[in-house]
Amino acid sequence: MNGPSTTAVTFPRIPPRRSTSRAATWWGRAWVRAVEEASYADADLHAARQLSRSGAIGGITLDRGTVVAQVHHRADVWPVSATVPELDPISRRALLEVVACEAGHLGALLAGELPHRLVEQAEEAGVELLPYGGELGSACPCGAWVDPCVHALALMLQVAWLVDGDPWVLLRLRGVSPDDLQPAPVPEPEDGADDLAVAIDAAVRAARVMSLVDDPAADLDHLL
Repeated sequence: MNGPSTTAVTFPRIPPRRSTSRAATWWGRAWVRAVEEASYADADLHAARQLSRSGAIGGITLDRGTVVAQVHHRADVWPVSATVPELDPISRRALLEVVACEAGHLGALLAGELPHRLVEQAEEAGVELLPYGGELGSACPCGAWVDPCVHALALMLQVAWLVDGDPWVLLRLRGVSPDDLQPAPVPEPEDGADDLAVAIDAAVRAARVMSLVDDPAADLDHLL
């Protein structure tokens, strides 16, 4: 198995939580709904919520389309992964155009917000940012007959907390990084470019003066 790519980001282990409150943002709650849709039974979802709050899940490594973590459950440790489809090149380009077409979209994202309007405009352009249950894939060697298993559901619920805290987690999973949405920098002039422009302008002016000098009818008083 290959190691994480250079785009991977690892989040530290989330300590135990007593609170049963769910995501605070609308996009975080949308992620939770997708996890609930992916679950086969309420009992599995209940067990996954308890496991996600227990502090038994190690650091989460997030890469384009994938999250992986070690899940400690009873006496076992399971290497669990969850997946979300990346945007294809056409969808990624359409998303970049949506972000660029309206002032404030990029600023909101950089401030940790995911505007409703951005998501709506993306959907109109054929780009689904928020996943639904059928899109969430998982892998765990625990041998459970359902997929996703309790361990994978617990990992996905913790990812919901990460998405809740930073919409870039969602965008990275979809294959989009902050660098992708930044406007291209304006190239700096090469060394000596300004001097060359001044020299060309001076040469043009000198040629004009010489042509006037050769013209007996020319008025040169303004040049003196």
